[in-house]
Amino acid sequence: MSVYVTQSKGTHKRYSRKVVADTIIKLDTNKKKDRKLLKINKSTQSSSLNNDGQAGKNLNIAPLNDTITKKIDTGKNKKISPVPVIPGKKAATEVDTTKDKGAIQSEVKAVAEDSTIVDNDHNVLYLYGRARVTYEDFELDADYIRVDQKNHLIFASGSIDPRTKRYIGRPISKSKNEKPIASDSLLFNYNTKKGKLYNPASEQEGNFISGGQAKKLNETEVAYRNVIFSTCDLPYPDTHFGIVITKGIGEKNRIISGPAYLEIEGVPLPLAIPFGFFPKPNQRTSGVILPTFGEDAKLGFKLAGFGYYLGFSDYMDLTTTGTIYSKGSYEVNATSRYLVRYKYSGNLSLSYGSHNYQLPGDPPVKDIHIDWTHSQDPSANPGSTFSASVNAGTSGYFSRNPSTSNYNVVTAAQSSLRSSISYGKTWAGTPFNLSVGIGHSQDIANKTITIELPTVAFGMSSINPFDSKDRVGEQKWYQKITISYNLNATNKVNNIPESELFKSSVTRRLQNGFQHQIPVSLGLNVLKYFQFNSSVNYTERWYFQSINKHFERGSISSTDALITDTLQGFKRAGNYSLSTGLSTKVYGTWNFKHGNLKAIRHVMTPSLGFGYTPDYSDPTYGYYKTAVSTASVPYPYTHTKYSIFENGVYGYPSSGKQAGISFALDNTIEAKLKAKSTDTSGTDRKITLLQGLSFSTFYNFAADSMKLANIQFSGHTAIFKQKVNISFSGAFNPYVTSVHDSIANNTIVRTSQLINKYRWSNGQFPQLSQASISASGSLNSTTAKAPGTPAVNTLQSIGAQQAQRLALINSDPNSYVDFNVPWNISLNYSYSYSNYLNQISTSNTIMISGDVSITQKWKIQYSTNYDFKAAKLSSATSFSIYRDLHCWDLSFQWVPFGYLKSYNVTLKVKSTILQDLKLSKRNDYSSNRTFY
Repeated sequence: MSVYVTQSKGTHKRYSRKVVADTIIKLDTNKKKDRKLLKINKSTQSSSLNNDGQAGKNLNIAPLNDTITKKIDTGKNKKISPVPVIPGKKAATEVDTTKDKGAIQSEVKAVAEDSTIVDNDHNVLYLYGRARVTYEDFELDADYIRVDQKNHLIFASGSIDPRTKRYIGRPISKSKNEKPIASDSLLFNYNTKKGKLYNPASEQEGNFISGGQAKKLNETEVAYRNVIFSTCDLPYPDTHFGIVITKGIGEKNRIISGPAYLEIEGVPLPLAIPFGFFPKPNQRTSGVILPTFGEDAKLGFKLAGFGYYLGFSDYMDLTTTGTIYSKGSYEVNATSRYLVRYKYSGNLSLSYGSHNYQLPGDPPVKDIHIDWTHSQDPSANPGSTFSASVNAGTSGYFSRNPSTSNYNVVTAAQSSLRSSISYGKTWAGTPFNLSVGIGHSQDIANKTITIELPTVAFGMSSINPFDSKDRVGEQKWYQKITISYNLNATNKVNNIPESELFKSSVTRRLQNGFQHQIPVSLGLNVLKYFQFNSSVNYTERWYFQSINKHFERGSISSTDALITDTLQGFKRAGNYSLSTGLSTKVYGTWNFKHGNLKAIRHVMTPSLGFGYTPDYSDPTYGYYKTAVSTASVPYPYTHTKYSIFENGVYGYPSSGKQAGISFALDNTIEAKLKAKSTDTSGTDRKITLLQGLSFSTFYNFAADSMKLANIQFSGHTAIFKQKVNISFSGAFNPYVTSVHDSIANNTIVRTSQLINKYRWSNGQFPQLSQASISASGSLNSTTAKAPGTPAVNTLQSIGAQQAQRLALINSDPNSYVDFNVPWNISLNYSYSYSNYLNQISTSNTIMISGDVSITQKWKIQYSTNYDFKAAKLSSATSFSIYRDLHCWDLSFQWVPFGYLKSYNVTLKVKSTILQDLKLSKRNDYSSNRTFY
């Protein structure tokens, strides 16, 4: 069929006047099997055309976007008769063969975007331009499709774009639940379900097959010839790395291969096998994890990462790996992932290490670590939640387990570990809620652990007890009174040494208690512009331990020995506080007539309050005691006041009476700018210049001296379109500092103390006693998000495959690099100043981290800290270079100096199936070695 015939009818305009090629594979018309592909001989083609180039009487050509609907009754007529064309419809063909057993048994549906040609004499249907054919469970999309209804054959191919000269519109076919298969061309018998594909390309669980030819023998078996089996998703001939299977049979879960050889970048290597079996899994498969070889500066040569993977099901797996060193050390790690869609998901990892950093024969240092995360789908069980985040282990785990931490700067430098497991319950229609959990915190530097086992919190949200449910109209003042209740209980072991965690003495150090809190509040509008708030807070603490302090018998003031005893027994402590306040807002606006600046608005929020708290150190309450030493000549006695609840988990009532006035002032400054010339809406722009500047202080009438507290201030703002956040805070001391000099041991000693005298009485401004400022921001390119990028899923809505990839990234963050962001930089600057009794201390540091993509395939990452006071970089400086090799990743990590000085060069396959196929060269940290 010549294309210029269709052009004359205006049905296929985007193609040139060339004979349509049935396939990109050269065919021989003298061969019977190739003639099946062409189906129309030269005589048929010539007889189908008139001398003037118009279509003959045996052709029925449907113009663009027209529809042809045909019912074929092969019991009455073996030929297909033409039917009228209905304008405005797409091409479709319906076949009814219920009266002929040898004919088509189901309906063939065919549509084409460009044009459809029906050859009635040969019973052939031609579809041009984004054609689609469906038959039973078979679907096919291609730029050109020919349906031979007499021989039950479907041929499909792409086409050459006349402008770009590229082959476009490749056929994409799919059967049943199989994944789609792309190819350059295909021939398919929809009656026998057999077919042949030229240069196919398919993927299944990270395995890609492309190139050569594939012949479908039946529903479960495919014959391959000269195909490439690889982990590269680029179709042949762009496949970078793979195994060429000259002949093979593909079954459901494997490929049985004849002779095969390795090929890289199109170059065959002399690595061949006479036969083999290649996995083609449709589910998780268990298998051995191959090890890597290396050397550690202190532990010796190593065999790292060998183990076994168990894929129990689609919902759970287990990976067990180990590392052994030539000097007797070893590490074991077991990681399990589980996921039940719409219910819960999680990861559990257990690690154990035994390392010998001392002399041979010395006992090894043993470390253990557990990492568990569990999250519940919110819709799984409405009204109740369960979550877990456990990160616990010995203090030296991250610094002594190189195979796990890889001497990562961030993990090795962390100072604490925290864990929590919690269950929450809310009762619908009631104000009550319950939370039960256990917690853990660990100070790595001091090697101490704090454990809460368990913690219970029961609460009632605020209610209006004096309000009526059937009230009509506004609330009375007493109906606005609110009350709530909170109960907290815990059983806690505080700051015990890591070595004593599992000893019996831990139970004697348990601290437990209950705390009840009942806040009552009232809020009213007064004189239209003022907000009045008043509250009464009552706190009740129940403890089962208290303390008693006394001086050792015979103690004198110069050698006092204060002894603390823990007493068992129930004790209670109740305290209350009263507060009331009045606040309002004051607005000020400055208007400008010229320039882009139209106005500046200043909003002040002053508040004045009164607070009262009794002195609970009064002996009548029984919460405080006084320990007195024995008087001995020439030394007088000494005494100290203490609370019997000093070790209480919820604190204790405060000492000293407070009855005073508090004052606070908050400021916000905004600017209004004219709309930009490109803004068609003409809406003015609002910019926040100062998001908050607050001042506060408290004057205690009940104090005998130093009644005025320090004047506190704080503020924050954002600049560069909210990309850089700036926060600052500090305090002013209003009292005079008295300085005295004395001589001791022939040395002048300067002492300072505060006296009850305001600095402004001497014409001085209050002294800055404390100040800090911090700035942080993250800047990146405007093209960080590519056009058309879908929205990021939340953790609650991610699918199983996404959860697996996220778990992989979390287990090895360095294995994931986002090349879509051309550049990114994060800055964190901090400065602090302290002046207490003329003793000044400062700190001034900046942390810089980020990355930059030099090209689409090269990226550099960096992280460092600089101490301006010490004028040097910190030892946490690190650099990383990544090269995207499509199917491969090349990475280089370098810590140039410091305790973790090291480098690591790794070339590995991206595919999760072949993660252990990598080449690594590293020099681990050492304090006395240089790089080689």
